[in-house]
Amino acid sequence: MDTKAAAAFVGKLWDESAIPELQEYVRIPNKSVAFDPEWRAHGYMDRVVERFRKWALGQEIAAMRLEVVRLENRTPLLFLEIPGDADDTVLLYGHLDKQPEMAGWRTGLDPWTPVIENDRLYGRGAADDGYAMFACLGAIGALKAQKIPHARMVVVIEACEESGSFDLPHYIDHLAPRIGQPSLVVALDSGCGNYEQLWCTTSLRGLVGGTLTVKVLNEGMHSGDAGGVVPCSFRIARALLSRLEDEKTGEILRAEFHSEIPAARIEQARAAAPILGAGVHTKFPFAGNTRALSADATELILNRTWRPALTIIGADGLPAAANAGNVLRPETSLKLSLRLPPTCDAEAANRALKRLMEDDPPYGAIVSFKPNWAATGWNAPAIAPWLEASLDSASRAYFGKPAAHMGEGGTIPFMAMLGERFPAAQFLITGVLGPGANAHGPNEFLHIPTAKRLTAAVAQVLADHFNRAR
Repeated sequence: MDTKAAAAFVGKLWDESAIPELQEYVRIPNKSVAFDPEWRAHGYMDRVVERFRKWALGQEIAAMRLEVVRLENRTPLLFLEIPGDADDTVLLYGHLDKQPEMAGWRTGLDPWTPVIENDRLYGRGAADDGYAMFACLGAIGALKAQKIPHARMVVVIEACEESGSFDLPHYIDHLAPRIGQPSLVVALDSGCGNYEQLWCTTSLRGLVGGTLTVKVLNEGMHSGDAGGVVPCSFRIARALLSRLEDEKTGEILRAEFHSEIPAARIEQARAAAPILGAGVHTKFPFAGNTRALSADATELILNRTWRPALTIIGADGLPAAANAGNVLRPETSLKLSLRLPPTCDAEAANRALKRLMEDDPPYGAIVSFKPNWAATGWNAPAIAPWLEASLDSASRAYFGKPAAHMGEGGTIPFMAMLGERFPAAQFLITGVLGPGANAHGPNEFLHIPTAKRLTAAVAQVLADHFNRAR
């Protein structure tokens, strides 16, 4: 592959076509079904699907077949097939649904208004994960421009990822004969430790969560009368959480929520630590003198990729401070989010969490834990020598530095499913969500130079994949 020609092709595609289309994509509030139950009536998802369909068909990719697949009562899915030069298949993945707005966007920015500033395209969804289809077809287009042979390509762009990808297994089943058995899966919905090299995701944490409710009264009572007689529902909730978490250190105390960290992942964390340095924690906007849980970069990497962590993400039963009277409240509800190690069984963990919260409630209070989700994480298979060499070569060619490997702390629900369905496949999981990109939060941005370099790097990997056994 002529790397300079590939970079030029990709740069032109992004500047003249992909970025303008992504700007229009940002303007459409196509929130995922979990955040917009009336998505059909609103029509935003269909607008995005149609725009993406037209853009894809406008690319000079010979013999490409594109179909908008619609299963009953499911979000739509874009399915693209590009014939190859060998009896082999690569599956490329992205998604086009978005997280909701969130508050806190700085002055001059808005979730639904695209703004380009300092090589960054701000707006909801551009980096998570609207860019993926453009990167997939840009990489394939770069191969076609140089007449470089490649395997058969299957591109899947779903519209349910931000709701847990619960529609995707149905589409994978429906399309199984057309997908076949890929030998390489490329998913462009992950993060990067910096914007200076190609980052390959080696694992993803799992996730369980739900609502813990503690009820002590049928109605609120004057705190001067009930205080000291009736136990506070918040204190009981706090005591129940202490069964799970050491509030002084944040350590999860129960063995059923832990997994042994593989030696290879520890070595990768040690290798990534000097690359990232203090950036492991300085990328977060700490308030005042708040500091990270550790000063050791390796430990922080392992904390966010292989160790469980609890976050309280919501609460009910607590009035706003300005409106809080001296009342012993009847109940408290807390929304729990527990990140799990990649190899921890999420369903088993959810059952264990329910038992832990509900058994033997203090003071005989009414305690319930209602699980809301359970997603098992993913640990990549051992990387093939050809892929490891290809990733490093591509990173050096387009970023100027060697590739880096590290787990991610988030959950991509479909990865465990794809890993089970395609056990013989190699996996390239990567993305553009680096420091400050802030997917799901305010001021989300796509780092445009990284998107271009990543697109070209994927093209290199696709070329090397074809040549791996030849």
